[in-house]
Amino acid sequence: MPNFCAAPNCTRKSTQSDLAFFRFPRDPERCRIWVENCRRADLEAKTSDQLNKHYRLCAKHFDPAMVCKTSPYRTVLKDTAIPTIFDLTSHLKNPHTRHRKRIKELTEEDLKKIKERRLASSIDQLASKKEPTAEDSSNTNEDEPQLSTEEKEFRDYLRSLFEVVVTLGKQSIPLAADQASEAEYKSNNFQALLDYRMNAGDEALRKQFEATAVNTEYLSATQQGQLLDVCENTVREEMLMEVRESRFFSLVTGDLVEFAKEKHLPVFLRFVNQQNVLREEFLDFVPFDGDESALVERLEAQLTDRWGLSMEDCRGQAHKATGSSTTKMKAVAVLLMEKYPLLLHMSCSHTALNIHLAKNLPFPNVQIIMETLRRIGAFFRNPFTQDELEKAIFTHYQKNEEKGATQKQACGPGWTEQHNVFDVLLDMLPPLVLCMDSIRGNDVGKFADVVTGDAYSIMETLADFEIVVTIVILKNVLTFTRAFGRNLQGETLDVFCAANSLTAVLHSLNEVNDNIDVYHEFWYEEAVSVATIMEIPVRVPRLFLRKQRAADVGEIQAEAYFKEYVTIPVIHGIMQEVEDMFSETNVKALKCLSLVPAIMGQMKFNTTEENYADVYRNDLPNPDTLPAELHCWRIKWKHRGKEVRLPTTIHETLQLPDVKFFPNVNAFLKVLSTLPVLKLEDNKSDVASERLQAYLDSMPAKQWNRSLAMLNINTHVKHDLDVMVDKYCRLYPEDDPEAEAESEEVAEEDVAK
Repeated sequence: MPNFCAAPNCTRKSTQSDLAFFRFPRDPERCRIWVENCRRADLEAKTSDQLNKHYRLCAKHFDPAMVCKTSPYRTVLKDTAIPTIFDLTSHLKNPHTRHRKRIKELTEEDLKKIKERRLASSIDQLASKKEPTAEDSSNTNEDEPQLSTEEKEFRDYLRSLFEVVVTLGKQSIPLAADQASEAEYKSNNFQALLDYRMNAGDEALRKQFEATAVNTEYLSATQQGQLLDVCENTVREEMLMEVRESRFFSLVTGDLVEFAKEKHLPVFLRFVNQQNVLREEFLDFVPFDGDESALVERLEAQLTDRWGLSMEDCRGQAHKATGSSTTKMKAVAVLLMEKYPLLLHMSCSHTALNIHLAKNLPFPNVQIIMETLRRIGAFFRNPFTQDELEKAIFTHYQKNEEKGATQKQACGPGWTEQHNVFDVLLDMLPPLVLCMDSIRGNDVGKFADVVTGDAYSIMETLADFEIVVTIVILKNVLTFTRAFGRNLQGETLDVFCAANSLTAVLHSLNEVNDNIDVYHEFWYEEAVSVATIMEIPVRVPRLFLRKQRAADVGEIQAEAYFKEYVTIPVIHGIMQEVEDMFSETNVKALKCLSLVPAIMGQMKFNTTEENYADVYRNDLPNPDTLPAELHCWRIKWKHRGKEVRLPTTIHETLQLPDVKFFPNVNAFLKVLSTLPVLKLEDNKSDVASERLQAYLDSMPAKQWNRSLAMLNINTHVKHDLDVMVDKYCRLYPEDDPEAEAESEEVAEEDVAK
């Protein structure tokens, strides 16, 4: 909708040129002067709010010195601007013309009053320019820089903008809504919140808003980006200060996120803060392009050059990769360990070990299953689809109600992320396919097309014999690592037991490998049985058969094919992953958990932590006194009073007031605590990865914003709006009114010369 100029004899409108249009001010006195100068009698009865909302004047009616173009997108008026340039006579050349904007004829009394008001206004302006009184100057802090009125107003204005941006970020609201069409736009969330604040009495915003041209962008996309960058960097710096104070940390990365069609790697840091509380915080998204070496260099530059950390203090790494990115992240982990041997590669406490091991297998059929599991988890977050699944379970197991009740309980929220996921998936295959078939039919029009499309795609994937065989193989092979993985995500004593049971796990996997023919026969029969129930034809994949015929080789039997191309690769891959993930150094580090008093008690205080301490010798404040200190530590707990309870976790141990008298033990426990495999304890901010996922799920992918994601995920991090204002003024001085005034003075001097 165009803006029309309210001045007499002016026919300009905003759609005809780039000329700026300005609202009438809300301040009653200034607004009255604007109306008086316009000589519009019909406007005198209207309130300043009505005039501000419905009437505009174009820039042609202001002295050019009163109009400032601060950027190609932003034209503003000075606070003291008054319209003085009007055409009040051109209508006299055509007396028959009827004017909508009737010009008021001034009497001598009107002219006298105008002169008196202008004189009073001049006196007030002179008085405001005088020096402050002695009393005022005595109350001023001489150490603080003195700001002009314009600077103070500008800083208040920036503070309001930052408060709005932070609010939008915390509430997971995009700055702008989707574009509805080329000609129609949905409401701008950022501008709507600014309007609300102005209507609620925010004078700093109101003054800037009234002085801004109506038909120019109030705050350009570039300026909004600058505000977001400052907010993001301020919040990040708050967390980095804690990481630097704690010194030791671990690096954790998540699944790839796509912004503007470019893949980014979420980066988290795990550390123990000054209150001895373990934290894991989201810090940034790193571009994922380039090869492994380029990504390693980018991560190093991010941590060292930009964040001021030292890679020599990084004690662990965990990468939650999926699909094709898995191989790349494994190579990144290897390269980082080659450069920094103490940067131990481990599984992440957020992910069940069996899921982590399966995701790391570089086989297409396994990756299809892992992606399908992810899709199934997202598909059944909807209560309507979940209801359909429960109905399908009831229908399939109607002759075995006990089994149906067990399956219904097993497929609760988050079942696709559990340690026994492949056991549950195998039992759920028939009702899952039945459920997807029912949703795809959509007889009563209950589901949207996108839902029925997803159901059909998932059903087609699950109704494939190669997928069924692979699920059976994964279920049976990963049975040997299931208890081990549960212990890794359990209490500290469970983790210690897991470290000591690794040999038994590897022995079991080797035994399977040595007798692969026998095991495969049983597993293949199980797969055929499931396929028969689901009426899935037992056959070799068509693509493989086509290649065999092209090579003129005799056709291979299905059982032999799946043994060679599924069972053997999976068992070898799992064995290799376990050996890599739990190397000798990793196991030594986990065995150092015997420093926790409860584990010492479980071991009858017959522990030998010094045998494994060499790994972190250089991290200790007094390594030479470690044997004597460990002896005193054991004696302290062995001869404790009967009423003294042994601390069961690292967190409890670090909270003890007398742990500071054991500096080596204290440092040792802090380093161990940062290892990614250990679960977070007693920490409200322990779900940064879940908050990231919640942000991504809460809005369409095309509205994802890196900076807003940072603010939303880290709502618990304290921030200071004044710090953001200071940082903005330092980074973008061209927006500062004082800087603008100085540049104008320089320009005038250049002209004079």
